[in-house]
Amino acid sequence: MLQRKALKQFQAWHDAPSHTALLVTGARQVGKTYLIREFADQHYESFAEFNFIQNPDAARIFNPPSDAATMLMRMELASGQRFIPGKTLIFLDEIQACKEAATAVKFLVDDGRYDFAMSGSLLGVELEDVRSVPVGYQSEVMMFPLDFEEFCWSQNVDGKIFDMLKECYEKKQPVDDFIHEHLMSLFRKYLIIGGMPAAVASFAQNNSLIDVRQAQEDIKQGYRRDISQYARKEDRLHIRSIYDLVPSELNNPNKRFTFAKIEKNTRFQAVANDFDWLAAANVAIPAYNVDEPRKPLEMSKERNLFKLFYSDVGLLTGAYLNSTALDILAGDDEVNYGAIYENVVAQELTAHGFSQLYYYNSKRLGELDFLVQDRNDNIIPIEVKSGKNYKVHRALNNVLAEESYHLRQGLVFGPGNIETNHNITYYPIYLLSQFCNN
Repeated sequence: MLQRKALKQFQAWHDAPSHTALLVTGARQVGKTYLIREFADQHYESFAEFNFIQNPDAARIFNPPSDAATMLMRMELASGQRFIPGKTLIFLDEIQACKEAATAVKFLVDDGRYDFAMSGSLLGVELEDVRSVPVGYQSEVMMFPLDFEEFCWSQNVDGKIFDMLKECYEKKQPVDDFIHEHLMSLFRKYLIIGGMPAAVASFAQNNSLIDVRQAQEDIKQGYRRDISQYARKEDRLHIRSIYDLVPSELNNPNKRFTFAKIEKNTRFQAVANDFDWLAAANVAIPAYNVDEPRKPLEMSKERNLFKLFYSDVGLLTGAYLNSTALDILAGDDEVNYGAIYENVVAQELTAHGFSQLYYYNSKRLGELDFLVQDRNDNIIPIEVKSGKNYKVHRALNNVLAEESYHLRQGLVFGPGNIETNHNITYYPIYLLSQFCNN
């Protein structure tokens, strides 16, 4: 059983005095259904599940529409479960396949006798009705692939280690060398396995990267089927091409997506919605270039200049040759894994609530891998380094020296231990979650 941070959010929803439906969103195969079932097993005496894709007939419960009492009687009969007021969770899965169920949620919540959870993939592109449920009737939890900390839990890393890492991060003190090397070894495995539950569980069970690769390929094939099924017919080829081009585009020196690779002479306006589709489906993460590293970053982003990452680093690494995975496992610091390191940073930032990612590229000053705004609205430039020359960062030096930008500090995440040099702090790449939490 994989430990997931989202369980705490489920618990907060369950314990809240207000009575709402739980909406669990996220890409396909990130563990939504499994976690809801696990939560139900721990907190309810009775559980009924309706999957509108596996069992299309379940939609008849809501069609024709009726009052809440009648719909609940239909549900109880269809499930074969006895509904117990205050002790039953009713789970509406793949709700994007039943618009009537999404519309009925408000009335079912108003009935007040039972708890409701909803889930589905592609809700961002297929069924806005789910998110349009009135305020006060729905609580949303977004799930992502396992972050590195969750991956470490699957590898039986003791929680005390993370308490120690938190202290090291806050005090800017180096991590014990033995622990640092062990965590870097785990991180290299994470770059290959990623955070998709099927891949992580497979590795935890049999320690086979061959099985991990198969799980990853199955997931990507599922995403391609979703494109064929849910995207507009006229957009499918472009969306599929964009998704499949991500690994090669990230391998380019500037990692920026080139639209002509999709189709010769293609302009951004012709494919903008196709990129949006992948982001809304939560299978790709865009990072936009900004004109200047000034707040608010949103005001200076260039919508047609961006990098595109996979939502899971394992899916990206799996797209490269097996020799890449072997080099990563060996810890070969002569090889540049820039695309893979940047992808894992994009993934961690997104999972920790940074809903929009930015970077900065200037002919005069150079390129910064990421820019984020902290809780005090300060802009923090971040460089991501994968090799032994992680202390070489011309662009970061240039931007920090530009007085008009008023940037007080810069961060470098890479393979080295914690170290501070004037206004630049170096952190091990595995401490990114500590940065996000703080």
